[in-house]
Amino acid sequence: MKRYFGYTGLFLLLGLLLICCNNITGEEDLQEIEAMDLNARYGDRDFNVPVLSPRAQEAVAKWSPFEDFEIEVRGLNHNTIPDLRNKTERLQVHTDSLAKKIPNDLFSNPIYSRLIVVSSRVHLLHQAVRKDRADSLQIQNYLTEFNNAAKNLFLQINEKFQKDEIDEQRKDDEQKELEKQKRFIDSVYRAELRDKNN
Repeated sequence: MKRYFGYTGLFLLLGLLLICCNNITGEEDLQEIEAMDLNARYGDRDFNVPVLSPRAQEAVAKWSPFEDFEIEVRGLNHNTIPDLRNKTERLQVHTDSLAKKIPNDLFSNPIYSRLIVVSSRVHLLHQAVRKDRADSLQIQNYLTEFNNAAKNLFLQINEKFQKDEIDEQRKDDEQKELEKQKRFIDSVYRAELRDKNN
């Protein structure tokens, strides 16, 4: 009977030793995976922010936080999680500042809406990169969504100035047409006066 308990104790001890070794190996594997995730780069290396038209650049130059925002957007892709944590934190501050101080010549509902979407996307991305166990697929998806939102904001700013330019051209054309009609009416009126006087 003593032998039975002796063997049982030995097997129990070996079993515990084996379990402990497996846990250590599992923890080491987990640490390696986490280390690999911290070195992984996220985003589209080839992502380019649309270039603003000269008129749009003049307008955003008056929008003080926009330059910092644009720099952060251009540098957001192809970064590691620790870098993304820092960059998304700064982007949150910039987007909040942008939404509070939109200059009058830039303000429009479409631009404001795009800015709110950009802000939402950067907040989601920031939450994803701050998690203890980061989900690589989720981070990549949120980063892609942020890229699209930022791109749409830049395109909307360009579109506003294109539309403004078209509206100004239309007003100029209408003004010229009115002046032409007025000159014609004046010349007809003068001709009628001459005919009456003769």
